[in-house]
Amino acid sequence: MRLITWTVRLVLLVLLIALAAKNADPVTLRFYFDLALTAPLVVLLFAAFLAGALFGVLALLATVLRQKGEIASLRRQARREEAAVPAAPPPLPPI
Repeated sequence: MRLITWTVRLVLLVLLIALAAKNADPVTLRFYFDLALTAPLVVLLFAAFLAGALFGVLALLATVLRQKGEIASLRRQARREEAAVPAAPPPLPPI
């Protein structure tokens, strides 16, 4: 299974390098107020990908933090309930 995973990763890496080599031409990204940014297309695509990944992580951050708090609360509750239950007396020996 590891061999398949690494093969897929290697193929994707080669394809991304080929994409970068074919899209090295400079492009101009125009903003409002006559602002413009000239950079290779692959750099702008990579920046857009990173911005999307960052927004995705930030969107999930609140959910993850809420779940971590809920897990901590449930663990505290389980410890309290475990401490409240008296230990069972040892079993009596057979007669």
